[in-house]
Amino acid sequence: MAKVTISSVIDVPVEKVWARIRDFNGLPSWHPRMVESHIEDGKDPGTIGCVRNFQLASGARIREKLLDFSDGNFLVSYSILETPQPLTNHKATLQLRRVTDGDRTYAEWTASFDAPPEEADKLAEGMGANVFQGGFNALKSHFAGQS
Repeated sequence: MAKVTISSVIDVPVEKVWARIRDFNGLPSWHPRMVESHIEDGKDPGTIGCVRNFQLASGARIREKLLDFSDGNFLVSYSILETPQPLTNHKATLQLRRVTDGDRTYAEWTASFDAPPEEADKLAEGMGANVFQGGFNALKSHFAGQS
């Protein structure tokens, strides 16, 4: 099983970051690699089990299922159901925590998945750099100068 963990500190209060990312269908509003998203079957994006179907800037489509969601813990977990990447048994969690020193946000995005041994490191590196850190960088740019 491959694992990847990326963390970052965003210089605004956790409530501001959570308000920006909490919508499970809202990836295109804050992540530069996501261009379109919809929740299948007309379900609410906060309903455990709902499936988001989104398109990447590259044109690829991915389907993900919401596994856990908590406003109280600033947490969302999901699994990939369909992706062009050669991976299975994927589970990811994006969680925010309050940094009391300066009222900032600690953000951590983790994932585990199975992949062919010759692909696992490359997939984990790409997921960490392009998806997770790319998302954190976009959030930092969005909130630059705010507090």
